Amino acid sequence: MFLTVGFLINSILFGVALAMDAFSVSVAAGLANPGMQKSRMARIAGTFCFFQIAMPLIGWVCVHTVAEKFTAFQKAIPWIALVLLVFLGGRMIAEELAQKAVPADMEAEAEREREELVKDLGGGELVAQGIATSIDALSVGFTIAELSWQAALTEALIIGAVTFAICMGGLRLGRAFGTKLAGKAGIVGGVILIAIGLEIFIKGVFGS
Repeated sequence: MFLTVGFLINSILFGVALAMDAFSVSVAAGLANPGMQKSRMARIAGTFCFFQIAMPLIGWVCVHTVAEKFTAFQKAIPWIALVLLVFLGGRMIAEELAQKAVPADMEAEAEREREELVKDLGGGELVAQGIATSIDALSVGFTIAELSWQAALTEALIIGAVTFAICMGGLRLGRAFGTKLAGKAGIVGGVILIAIGLEIFIKGVFGS
């Protein structure tokens, strides 16, 4: 049975890490729309949730339709997971630190541009944001390639549920407090991704 405590914890951690970009955008959207209705909040969070579910499953399907024939590829999965997640996590941390080094006036201008971007998210714009904030989740399809379809689907649904909850929280925080908490989101997400990559590598190479 794949539904263990470790599986649930790992899925939740994936969800938290992968939702950080969507969280930042949600906070900014809430800030720009302090009177946003709950239905609109649910639509924004639901869009991010959908793409966070879809991307890992797309990655999983790609692995099992393109690479399933290559037995040696299965042994490479822990290494691929390590490289991908350390790269993605390191990039998230580097981008966050780089933003902190931007002069105050440029940072303020960038913040205004981001607020303008999310101020009036229509259908097309919202879909674009959903794809942009979930594209990293494609790599999860490689890291969960050894799971059955049922297990992969369950993990993707958990990731989606976590994303929805985090985005709803981000929208509420944005409406109430602004974007102060969003400044740490990239570092938190990066550290979690690197930690998960190391955990998958150690488990895959040295056994559970």
